[in-house]
Amino acid sequence: MKYFPVFLDINNRPCLVVGAGNIAARKIELLLKADAAVKVVAKEYSAAVLELRAESGIHCETREFEDADLDNVNLVIAATDNTELNTRISTLARQKFIPVNVVDKKDLCTFITPSMIDRDPVQIAISTGGASPVLARSIRTKLESTIPASYGDLAALIDTQRQNVKKAFPDVEERRRFWESILEGPVAEYAFSGRLQEAGTLLEQLITESSSDPDYQGEVYLVGAGPGDPDLLTFKALRLMQKCDVVVYDRLVSKPILELVRRDAEKVYAGKASSNHSLSQESINQLLVRLAKEGKCVLRLKGGDPFIFGRGGEEISELIDENISFQVVPGITAASGCATYAGIPLTHRDYSQACIFVTGHRKSETEDLNWAMLSHANQTVIFYMGLDNVQRICDSLKAHGRDQSTPAALIEKGTTPDQRVILGDLNSLPNLVEQHQVSAPTLIIVGEVVQLHNKLSWYKTGEEIV
Repeated sequence: MKYFPVFLDINNRPCLVVGAGNIAARKIELLLKADAAVKVVAKEYSAAVLELRAESGIHCETREFEDADLDNVNLVIAATDNTELNTRISTLARQKFIPVNVVDKKDLCTFITPSMIDRDPVQIAISTGGASPVLARSIRTKLESTIPASYGDLAALIDTQRQNVKKAFPDVEERRRFWESILEGPVAEYAFSGRLQEAGTLLEQLITESSSDPDYQGEVYLVGAGPGDPDLLTFKALRLMQKCDVVVYDRLVSKPILELVRRDAEKVYAGKASSNHSLSQESINQLLVRLAKEGKCVLRLKGGDPFIFGRGGEEISELIDENISFQVVPGITAASGCATYAGIPLTHRDYSQACIFVTGHRKSETEDLNWAMLSHANQTVIFYMGLDNVQRICDSLKAHGRDQSTPAALIEKGTTPDQRVILGDLNSLPNLVEQHQVSAPTLIIVGEVVQLHNKLSWYKTGEEIV
């Protein structure tokens, strides 16, 4: 271990920065985050440092560095472009046993600044010992995706109850098990979702009960899985997918996304195709309630977004009636994801000033859409689940005034390696479905924006686009 990792308390303590360029500004920002009393000495000041002075009132002196500047200093950073001066500052600081950092000169440093994840009061520092700052930043980026921003709120909440937990659990091992149950249970989830008051109330209740193995009621996570590409999942979706005991998933959840779910989680398929439901919606609602009442963390994983033709509202309504705790995590809906990967903007100031999402699947034969409204020009209409009714969709739009030559597209398996984009118009689209044996899931886009595909298409799958 080349460096001894340590966190310094420099709150309200004098720290010196020599130099005032853009790199110095970044160092000053870090010192200010730690509430240091910053003094800057430089002959010239960058706009970034001047802005920091205006915002935070750091003490700046426009002059040459003097040896006396190191008197009564707790930490010094040399950020000048003068190698001789930087070396001199390093030597003087070492003689006075003052921690010194010389930017980009690790041989002149007694400490280096790592790449950091700040979830105050939680802090994570990543260092490669100066060998590769880019690698450190890359590792930090990967860790950022697994550590919610609200981890700091959880740590602050825990800190308020540490002494009470010590009284309730005198035994160290019992205390450890209790805190582990808190960090993996609903208290943490309340904190992560911003419900800090509920988290605090539940934590106090569990401490009062003095139970090292608390009995929790389950929770349901209603998570949007997006249109198919796993890289489009949100950080929160990934975290909850790794936390669940059981996953209830839809037909439109892609296999690569399902593989990201916790390995030992029970998997329940609840997919629906036209006239072929493995489980009715009522059965799914009841299943979620039953599993949560058994104390399980239930992941309800839906393709796209749960609140856009995903029946998420129906499911959480049942959970509310049964007093089941739940979270809803939005996903990228198919219209946005598939259109983007097809190079078709849903709006464009030259072609479309409105965008309408429509379900092409009817709940009953007596229901119909407002075709007069959907047939207006200068708007984009996206039909979900419309493949079986493509002939009726095209005929209805034409019958209500939309020109038969209006561009239209079929996007099959959008955002995945199997994506196909098939272009036509309201006249040709039904025949194209049959000709190319298009299958679900397929999105239908109608509007002049479709013609932009030829220029804007960027996602290449190896499949020839018709």
